[in-house]
Amino acid sequence: MIWLTWRQHRKQALFTLIALAVVAAVMVPTGLAMHHRYERSGLAACLADLGDAQMIRQSEAAVHCQALSHQFQQQYSDLAFVAILFVILPVFVGLFFGAPLVAREVEQGTHRLVWTQSVSRRRWALTKFGLVGGVTVVLAVLYAVGVSWWFGPLVTASSGRMGYLSFDVQGVAPVGYTLFAVALGVFAGTLWRKVLPAMGAALVGFAAVRLTVETLARPRYMSPKTLTFSPQSVLRPNPATGDWVYGQGVRDAAGHLVASGAQIGPCAPPGCGGVAAGSYNWQLYQPGSRFWEFQAIETGIFLALTVLLVALAIRRLRDIA
Repeated sequence: MIWLTWRQHRKQALFTLIALAVVAAVMVPTGLAMHHRYERSGLAACLADLGDAQMIRQSEAAVHCQALSHQFQQQYSDLAFVAILFVILPVFVGLFFGAPLVAREVEQGTHRLVWTQSVSRRRWALTKFGLVGGVTVVLAVLYAVGVSWWFGPLVTASSGRMGYLSFDVQGVAPVGYTLFAVALGVFAGTLWRKVLPAMGAALVGFAAVRLTVETLARPRYMSPKTLTFSPQSVLRPNPATGDWVYGQGVRDAAGHLVASGAQIGPCAPPGCGGVAAGSYNWQLYQPGSRFWEFQAIETGIFLALTVLLVALAIRRLRDIA
């Protein structure tokens, strides 16, 4: 079974290695250039000096650090579009590794020959799913480590790892996405039993689940925190913490939001250019320090879905004639 599985999927393995080589040819030189610029510009040092305090004094050093961050983002802003391609890589693994696993066998009729021999359907499924899943884990880990290293400087210089695009290509979550995509492709193959329809269903299903989790579930993993500070205060939110800001604005003394998406100050007492007395800056956010907790929760969700889909796919094999 192991040798048969290798012979059936060796072309896919070869194409995958070629694709990885192409990705590496893009990532390595651009990543080295970004890391070099990140260090040599002084941005790495100034962000480290800002520390991890939630509020910091709005000093010349902090303003200079924000200027360096802006320059760095401007220089490498085009690479953010490359990162979008990395977001959709897991679904391609699912389409080309998972969807054909069962659907191709049934579509070509070779499943009858295999399952009428000494190999049972369960053994066939566990062997094929196990080998393909093992290869997927290795590929996903290499992808996750490589993209985290490559995208690291740009993420740190911008809004941090908790943002939507940054979160999706950092940490261990990409491993969960990839395994889920493969399992979804396998399950789709047991339902539609033809490769192209199974690939289409897997693509639509993956997009629907990812968007649902990202927009509805992820913001609710943990209760957000609220930050308030006076317009007269010399302390400002620290941009180096990488917080995920849900919303911010100015509230009056009664707590009503009078200016959305804005902050005022610092200004000298007693007030700030016509702003009503008692007004304050307000921010609703998830601390950047929760990155790994959020990663663990989201990865756990997709691993649980993976196990469920594999179990359903094995059960569906009984109904295939």
